[in-house]
Amino acid sequence: MSTPTAEQLTAFGQTFSGKLLQPEDGGYDEARQLHNGMVDKRPALIAQCRTAEDIAAAVLFGREHDLAIAVHGGGHNVAGRATVNDGLMIDLSPMKIAQVDPRTRVARAQTGMTWRDLNAATQEHGLATTGGAVSTTGIAGLTLGGGYGYMMPLHGLAVDAVISAEMVLADGRIVTASADENPELFWGIRGGGGNFGVAASLEYSLKPIGPAVTGGHTAYPCADAREVLRFFRDQTDSLPPGPALNVGFLTAPDDSRSKLAALVVGHCGSLADGAAVAKSIKNFGAPLMDTVGPMSYEALNTMLDGSFPRGIRAYWRSFFLPDISDAFIDVMVDAYARCPSPDTVVILEHWYGAAVEVPAEATAFPHREEGYNLLVMSQWHAPAADQANIQWTRQLSEDMEPFKRGNIYMNYLDHDEGNAVPAAYGSNYARLQSLKTKYDPDNVFRLNQNIKPMG
Repeated sequence: MSTPTAEQLTAFGQTFSGKLLQPEDGGYDEARQLHNGMVDKRPALIAQCRTAEDIAAAVLFGREHDLAIAVHGGGHNVAGRATVNDGLMIDLSPMKIAQVDPRTRVARAQTGMTWRDLNAATQEHGLATTGGAVSTTGIAGLTLGGGYGYMMPLHGLAVDAVISAEMVLADGRIVTASADENPELFWGIRGGGGNFGVAASLEYSLKPIGPAVTGGHTAYPCADAREVLRFFRDQTDSLPPGPALNVGFLTAPDDSRSKLAALVVGHCGSLADGAAVAKSIKNFGAPLMDTVGPMSYEALNTMLDGSFPRGIRAYWRSFFLPDISDAFIDVMVDAYARCPSPDTVVILEHWYGAAVEVPAEATAFPHREEGYNLLVMSQWHAPAADQANIQWTRQLSEDMEPFKRGNIYMNYLDHDEGNAVPAAYGSNYARLQSLKTKYDPDNVFRLNQNIKPMG
C-alpha cells in the first residue's frame, strides 16, 4: 500500500464531483460509522460519490495506490464489510436519485438509497417492488444478495425484479448489465453481491401495490411460544398464495420488557384476501397485542424499524430449515429463554410462492426451495456484554445443526463466516467463480462475502 500524497489527493479531488474525507476532516467520523456499533474502522480515505464516474475514478485511485477497497451503500452492513482500516471506503450514500416511470412501471434508483427512500418514490404512483422488511436497509446490498420482503410470495425476491444495472468494473469501465448487454454479468449480480463490480444504479420492474395493504403483528407471552410456533407451522403448511407470514421472538416495547413470541404478517394483495388471512391469525390464542389490519405499504415496511436501532452492537447467524419439527421448537424456545439481551430479535421467515418458483440456475441466487430461514439477530448496548451475546448466538447455531438444510442466505452472513460462502451459493458457486475470474481476477472487490477467483 502506498499512502497518497497531498498533491495526489488534490489532483484526484479536482476530477471528483463528490466529497473526499480524511481522518482530520469534519464529517469523517459520521461517514465512517456503520449501523453496527461493534464496527469501528478508520479508512485512510472516504470517497463520497455522486455519479458512476465518481465511483470509477475512486476504484482506479484505490488500485493505483494499492488501497483495500470497501463499498458502502445506503444501509446496514451489519457484518462491517462496508468499511476498512487504512484503506478506501467508496461511499454511495449521497447517491439517492430515483426516476419512476408509471407508464412502463419501471424505476431506476441510485444505490445509496434505502428502501424507505425507494418505497416513497414508487408509492407516489401506487407502485412498488419487493424490498426489505426494515426500511433502513439499503437497496443495493439487499437486492444484489437476493432480497427478501413482504411482496416475495406474490412477486418474488428483489433480485427477480431487476431489469438492468449500471456497473463499475474493477478496471474502471462503466457498463450496463442486462439480459441484452453483458448477460453473464447480469446473471452474476443477481445474487452474487458486490463481487463483480460496484452497482451505481439498479433498474426495477414495479407492481401495482396499495395504497392500503394488510399487515401487522400479534404478540403472545413467551410462555405460549411453543403453541405459537406450532400454529405458525400449521398456517404455513396451507397458506394460499399471497401472505408473507413470519414468527419472531422479541422483547415487549413497554416498561415490562417481557419476552414475547409474535406472528408478523404482510399481505400485498387485495384487502379482501388480506382480511381472510388476518382473521385466522387474530382468532388464534389470546394475544397481548394485535395490530393486524389495513395499513399503507410504506408503513408495513417500517413496522419493525424500531427493533433495529442504528449504533446498537450486533452479531448474526442464519440458516435455512426444510421444515419445523417439534424438536426444533423445543430447542428454539429453550434457547431464547436463555438469551442474555432484551434487544435480541429472532425471526423465522417463511420462503414460498413466486420466489421459489424460479429455477435455481436462473439467477446467481440459488435458494429456490420452499422452507424457512431462521435469522438470529443478537443485539446489545454495552461492550462488556460482547462475549456473552456472541457466545449465546454461536451456541444456538450449534444447537440447530440437526435441523439445518445446509444452505445459507448470503445477505445474513456475519464477518466471521467467510468459509460459509460456498454454501451461500450452492450449485451456482463454480459458475460464479468463473465469472469472478473474468471480471475481477485480482479480487479488487474482496471486502464482501467474497467469491475468490480461480487460480
